[in-house]
Amino acid sequence: MTTVSVDDVRAAHDLLSEVAVPTPLIPSRVLSEQLGGPVLLKCENLQRTGSFKIRGAYVRIAGLSEAERAGGVVAASAGNHAQGVALAASMLGCKATVFMPVGAPLPKIAATRGYGAEVVFPGPTVDDCLIAAQKYADECGAVFIHPFDHPDVVAGQGTIGLEIAEQCPDVRTIAAPVGGGGLLSGIAVAAKGAMKEAGGREVKILGAQAKRAAAFPPSLAAGRPVAVELEPTMADGIAVGRPGDLTYDLFTDLVDAVVTVTEESISQALLLCLERAKQVVEPAGAAGVAALLEHAYAVEPPVVVVLSGGNIDPLLLSKVLRHGLAGAGRYLVVRCRLKDRPGALMTLLGELAELGVNVLDVMHERIAARLHVEEAEVLMHLETRGADHSEDVIGRLREKGYTLTLS
Repeated sequence: MTTVSVDDVRAAHDLLSEVAVPTPLIPSRVLSEQLGGPVLLKCENLQRTGSFKIRGAYVRIAGLSEAERAGGVVAASAGNHAQGVALAASMLGCKATVFMPVGAPLPKIAATRGYGAEVVFPGPTVDDCLIAAQKYADECGAVFIHPFDHPDVVAGQGTIGLEIAEQCPDVRTIAAPVGGGGLLSGIAVAAKGAMKEAGGREVKILGAQAKRAAAFPPSLAAGRPVAVELEPTMADGIAVGRPGDLTYDLFTDLVDAVVTVTEESISQALLLCLERAKQVVEPAGAAGVAALLEHAYAVEPPVVVVLSGGNIDPLLLSKVLRHGLAGAGRYLVVRCRLKDRPGALMTLLGELAELGVNVLDVMHERIAARLHVEEAEVLMHLETRGADHSEDVIGRLREKGYTLTLS
């Protein structure tokens, strides 16, 4: 049966010596305080193309024969694998065609094209793209570069595990996002293999999947890879409906646990990375941090969390940040009833100013079936100093007789 060994990962590491950047580990004081021990962030968001994907893509394409490269390569991706394949193909002198989901982030599309790949949009999901890419490979003779389920890809991604073992030899837990499983299975092969050879302590491997796109928990429960129906998630980069056969086998042997994380946890994790670690991370890339926020019981420090990618559309970033601020109690959306008379809105805004609230937006409505003739309603977007301040603001306004509805 096909598998991947730590020696395969070492060979991939040598191949990538002039290609991939050894990304830094940076300590997170806020996460370390919350977990009661050291937490370090492995910044693959600073990797070439903005994610870890260049590692596996380059190793896979470099392993092709000259004749295979002459026929070109084809891939399916929500964006990061697309960029990795496009750059690797351009470096190795072969044509790349990439199938991306309709609605993929515009910066990822532009970057993929910028690296020289042709981009095609066959449908709304990564699974649609996988089917279309495989059909293209069969019809045109191009080599299909799977985003996760190939030994060369797994070995390439596993070079992150070798770096972690060298940078933090006393690591007890490694947490990383999981889509199809190539990243974490490669890290597990490398880190556990290297630690065992060095006579070091056992390291726990923890995967984090978006709750709305979590195929591994039901697959592990069923004892085989199973397909699940995906729900919309901001973590598009790990929205994969079925684990790979190879990655599933590696998971059952080497990965200790897989947890799911909510959209709220992901947005708060992204906000934490930006504010406290000064790292721009996409939602999928922040899933490992979300796992620490939501499942701290599942890890033992020292912990290394992989920030797997930083390719986020600025428009999505603004939405996710508002989502994270709301989850942290620093952004309120409030409907407030007041008397429809001159000065009523000014009085309300003055009271908010006295409470130290920053009013970001106001919509004033006077005519609606739910309102009495003498009533008006305002929809306000408010910025506060945190959860306690938000509760104080809501309580003080209600004490003054305002009828509030929180959105």
